[in-house]
Amino acid sequence: MATSGTLVTRVFTGRGELPIAGATISIVRRDAGGQMDLLSVQISDPSGDASPVVIQTPHLDLSQSPGTASPFAVVDVWVDRQGFELLVVEDVQIFPGVTSVQDLPLVPMPEDGGRGGASVTIPPQDL
Repeated sequence: MATSGTLVTRVFTGRGELPIAGATISIVRRDAGGQMDLLSVQISDPSGDASPVVIQTPHLDLSQSPGTASPFAVVDVWVDRQGFELLVVEDVQIFPGVTSVQDLPLVPMPEDGGRGGASVTIPPQDL
């Protein structure tokens, strides 16, 4: 059985859904002590996509009984591009043997020149 899943990301403008090239996409995993482990850093291509990232997950068999480990890994995705607000998507769930697609809508920077940002937390699956 698979013990890894795949994460595919897509960066686009939040309002027009136009692809954004040149965005830096960082994928990190937090360990039990809160330390960040950098798994991947990529730059989006002209279609707003980056290469798929394979991420280790708990073995699916470990989740077949109540009170055992979650059947998915959890990562955070940070997206940064000049001219757009920073986007952080927390708790992206990666399941073994599954390709997960994470859309990453970026918002243009405010005209006043401020540096805004957004953080989105994905709630856990109700399994």
